[in-house]
Amino acid sequence: MSIWSKVLLSCVCPLAVLALSACGEATAGGAGKAVASVTPHGAGTGAAGNSRTATGAQGTFKEVADPTEASAHPVVGAVHHAAAKTPEKAGAVVAAGALSDAEVKRELAQMHAVQRSAKQAQQHQLIPVPGGQSIGGDGTLPIPTNVPEVIQKVVAGANEITDFPYVFGGGHASFVDNAYDCSGSVSYALAAGGLLSAPETSGELESWGAPGPGKYITVYANAGHTYMYVDGILYDTAGRSGTYASRWQVGGTDNSGYVVRHYPGL
Repeated sequence: MSIWSKVLLSCVCPLAVLALSACGEATAGGAGKAVASVTPHGAGTGAAGNSRTATGAQGTFKEVADPTEASAHPVVGAVHHAAAKTPEKAGAVVAAGALSDAEVKRELAQMHAVQRSAKQAQQHQLIPVPGGQSIGGDGTLPIPTNVPEVIQKVVAGANEITDFPYVFGGGHASFVDNAYDCSGSVSYALAAGGLLSAPETSGELESWGAPGPGKYITVYANAGHTYMYVDGILYDTAGRSGTYASRWQVGGTDNSGYVVRHYPGL
């Protein structure tokens, strides 16, 4: 064997091993049906399989496993949760007697003080489940009435998958899945409000919407992780209190190292 053949083999073999060790993606399932044979990525292994190339609506991105995955309680083995509804149906539930967008805009100036007070009271009422920061109860938030309808739909969509397990790659191939990772969760909730037409990876969400924080919704994203604040409440897969714990969480988190995005006008 020539020296050039040996050099070629020494380059190709590690790449093949890396490809074989990459995380398997969660498979989209039909509504109401369980999807099995989902192989989650091992949490915090630091192995070569912690990165992969992901192709989404905006192109191809190098995606790495969530660096906070160890606190997200990844599932070991197959996932047996029923598939989620489509985001449009999940976000169709809004609060009774909710104000219209026009009414919100007219009254917003005089309601700022009231909103701040109510938000602080809501934060104090949220009690985390022992072992993490997930909120207690059934894991869902009440649909707020003093926000635009689109924000109500985002909250309703996020509520729909609060108890779904975390699996790296879940929700990437389709909004309808039986497990979701960080970007899959955020994508699902945004889609319920009509703010996203296809799932996006955390890297893609770095260019979602417009730069800077929003009034009602702010997305934080980098190559390895994404989360958001909706009406002041943290929605994140890291810090969950268990495999099926809520993505809504008490308190906040360190936002350093993330691109900050919001939807224009929100």
